[in-house]
Amino acid sequence: MPQILILAAHPQLHLSRTTRALIDAARGAGLGRVELRDLYALYPDFLIDVQAEQAALEAAQLVVWLHPIQWYSMPPLMKLWLDEVLSYPWAYGAGGSHLRGKDLWLVASTGGSEASYHPGGYNRYFFDAFLPPYEQTATLCGLRFLPPLLLHGAHAVSHEELQAHVEVFIERLRSYPDWPELADMQSCPECIVPPSERPQA
Repeated sequence: MPQILILAAHPQLHLSRTTRALIDAARGAGLGRVELRDLYALYPDFLIDVQAEQAALEAAQLVVWLHPIQWYSMPPLMKLWLDEVLSYPWAYGAGGSHLRGKDLWLVASTGGSEASYHPGGYNRYFFDAFLPPYEQTATLCGLRFLPPLLLHGAHAVSHEELQAHVEVFIERLRSYPDWPELADMQSCPECIVPPSERPQA
């Protein structure tokens, strides 16, 4: 079965309902093919072991980014992880094919309700409007961007709603890659970065 790598990033995990519940469930579900890396626990000093992270990526077929949405994006350590680990030419560009053919799955939660992500809500846009940076990052690296799993209004959902969300998450991890929607998804389009777009060594 394909290996799964979960990269979890929550700067205050002890205060989290959703991310902590998902992490605990993944650790307790007996999913032998899953590696979970809690970035804030691994790198409290923000000094990322790039070689270790790249090795974990190479071993996986499904990469999961698990984090709350903060300022319409990812937590700062997750962004630093992208900056340092998804390097040129390892992850993209000439010879950067280490991630090509793998899948990327965003599992995220928001403080705002689903209704707030609407032209008539205070966030002014449907949530999909905030996804292009994620999708293009995946595409540039040759990763197929899978439909995200989202929980809106995470701090206010009922215990039953949270448990249902956790159950979907675990069921998806267990059943990957046998997700019905993946049968019709195309491979990741190729993004070729001309050498002139990056400084020469």
